[in-house]
Amino acid sequence: MTTLLVIAKEPRPGRVKTRLTPPFTPGQAAELAEAALADTLHAVAATPATRRVLVLDGAPGPWLPPGFDVVAQCAGGLAERLAEAFACCAGPALLIGMDTPQVTPELLTVDFTDCDAWFGPAEDGGFWALGLACPDPALLRGVPMSTPVTGAVQRERLVAAGLRVRDLPLLRDVDTAADAHAVAALAPRGRFAARLARRTAAGGPVAEPVSRPAGPR
Repeated sequence: MTTLLVIAKEPRPGRVKTRLTPPFTPGQAAELAEAALADTLHAVAATPATRRVLVLDGAPGPWLPPGFDVVAQCAGGLAERLAEAFACCAGPALLIGMDTPQVTPELLTVDFTDCDAWFGPAEDGGFWALGLACPDPALLRGVPMSTPVTGAVQRERLVAAGLRVRDLPLLRDVDTAADAHAVAALAPRGRFAARLARRTAAGGPVAEPVSRPAGPR
């Protein structure tokens, strides 16, 4: 069994999904972030695991299902916060973010029998999942985050350490309005898709941007 980690921010206006504004308002972006986080947590809750941990910047809300331990994120940049999340794990662990509400329990059910690490690349050049059979925070510290090569650098760090790496499917993060529409179409029955549809019906943005800036979370 594996510890499943979700690293997330409390979905408060102005603190989450800032690249959705515009065309969405900060309040609308926070609503979408909450729905994405809820979908992610419910997928994790349905996945077999030794332990489920929400590594949170902020306070938990009604969107948190039962069965999760909640720990506060440490100070520092994203690489340091990811490293510290793994530092609290004594055995195999898989970490994901809150930006892929299309994730399923099947994707999160990983087996370390014939590998040392699982790597989930994101379309924007980052990564949406990282699994380590023997969590070592040093594997993440110093990796440049939020660049088009973050995923490549992180995966190469694993390979350079002599780890046997298996890849998960390429997924799209929700960063921009275009991402939101594309991801909602992949999981049309989810909370995120429903929230986006309600927001659109209520007069929220309909048009999608024609391009998206590269840069992983």
